[in-house]
This record gives sequence, structure tokens and C-alpha cells, in this order.
Amino acid sequence: MSSITIAHAALDRFSDPSRLQASTLLKQFSQAALMAGVTPATRLEIRPIPETVSSGIPQIDALTGGLPRGGLTEISGPDSSGRTSLLLAALAAATGRQETCALIDASDAFDPHSAAAAGIRLERLLWVRCGLNAPVSPRQNPSRNEERSIAEDPVEQALRAADLLLQSGGFGLLALDLAGVPWKTSRRVPLTTWFRFRRSIEHTSTLLLILTTQPCAQACASLSLRMKTDSSGARLQASANMRSAISCQLSENKSVEHHLPSHARLLEGLCIQAELLRTRAERKSMQSDSAFTTKTAWTA
Repeated sequence: MSSITIAHAALDRFSDPSRLQASTLLKQFSQAALMAGVTPATRLEIRPIPETVSSGIPQIDALTGGLPRGGLTEISGPDSSGRTSLLLAALAAATGRQETCALIDASDAFDPHSAAAAGIRLERLLWVRCGLNAPVSPRQNPSRNEERSIAEDPVEQALRAADLLLQSGGFGLLALDLAGVPWKTSRRVPLTTWFRFRRSIEHTSTLLLILTTQPCAQACASLSLRMKTDSSGARLQASANMRSAISCQLSENKSVEHHLPSHARLLEGLCIQAELLRTRAERKSMQSDSAFTTKTAWTA
């Protein structure tokens, strides 16, 4: 029996006025005892800023201070906004540091040739392709795992693959590309999923990178960037350069089919702007933006 319980039992021996005064003192004592193990907010330790690594683009590093390890970084933006340029630059930087990386490709849009041209060491990259299950013939008897794999849509496959890889550990950077799936599908991913992913790597050196059309991780993201294309006519200039190259090849009677610039160079030189939506680094101001010119091999 605790001392507080004994004190309550002893109140019955007092008269009414004394009992009221003793009861008030007992409540104050009980509250003080309960609060004894609670640390005041003014004495809480400041949450340390996470370790960061280079994104591969100096302008992005200057804006964000780098990509945080042990946290979730979300890159959002419409098509041709530089999402994939930033993804390839981050993968090139990570594989250049001799780290093992993984890319979960929900829409099967990754191009290894463009990745190699961007400086990614493919021997250090695990590429998980989703949505590629072949239909099973009615004569076959698929196992339970095969039936579940066939029934899953690419987003479900991507999330399950991310869960398995995060639990296995050992990756310096793990990228989840949901930019190619419909926004209505990606926004249905519950916040508890992003929270679980973040907790899986919270005390590790893994960098989790998510590509989406619109922000969906919200408060679960340690860093959130929104990409957009500069509307100053850079796209038209890139298109004009492409037409000029084709005209020169035609005038020289060269085979256009074999000498046209590859898709990896169609948007080279495009001016991209990045807007900082959320960061755990207190030294960075919110809603600031930075511009850089694409030099990587491929933009989404």
C-alpha cells in the first residue's frame, strides 16, 4: 500500500474543516509526486541537426545544407521539373562515395544508359522494377506469393519492397520513385507508412529519397523540396538547339537516325528552380528557393 493511499484512509479521522484542508494538501502532494519524473520543456535537450551529405548539385546543397542521413527527403514537382535530374545526381554522388544504393522504380521509367551517363556506378545500384508481373496461364497453379504479387498494383509493390529493404539495412541511399504513378494513387498512401519508414532509418546512416508529383509525406519528411521549371524560355531555347542540330546533320547528308542527340540531351541546359518547403535544419529559412541548370542526363 502506498503512502498516498494510507493518507487517504487517514482523512476519515479528521473533522470536516480539517478534512477539506488535508485533502487539498494531499492533492497538491500527489500532483508534485506525479510531476517529479517529468522534465520541463525548458530543460529538454535541443534535437541535433542530422548529418548531411551532398546531393551532387552545389546549388541544392547551398539551399538545404545537404540531404539528411537517417531521415526522409521528399522531392516533388510536375513532369520536366528536374526531379529525376536531382535523383540521378544524388545517386551519382552516393555511388561515388562507394555506398550501396537502391532504386525502387514504381513506373519502370529508369534508364540505365542515362544513369551511367550521369555518373552513376551501376554495379553499386540495386534496381527494383515494379509492375512487371507476367499474367499467369489458367492452366498454371500459382503459389500464394505469386497470386499476391499479381494482384498488387505497382505502388503496393514499391512500398512492400521499400519496407523489406529498409528493414534489411546496409544502404547508403534508398530512392522510392512514385513520380510516374497517378497522384490520386500516391496520395492514398497513409501517413503511418511514411512514419514507419522514417522510424526504420532514424538512427542509421541511410538516406531515404522519395519522388512524387505532389508532397505526400508531409510532417514525416525531414526535408521537402518542390521542383519547377524556370519559365524564362530556356525550354524553347533547348528545343531550338535541338532543331539546329538536326538541320546541320541534314545539310551534311548524315544519317539522322544514327546521329540525332539522344533523349539524355534534349533538356540539357534547362533552368530548374527548387523551393524549400520543410527542413529540420534550423539555420535554413523556409520558402527559400534556388536555381540550377541541368547537366545530368535525364529529367522527368
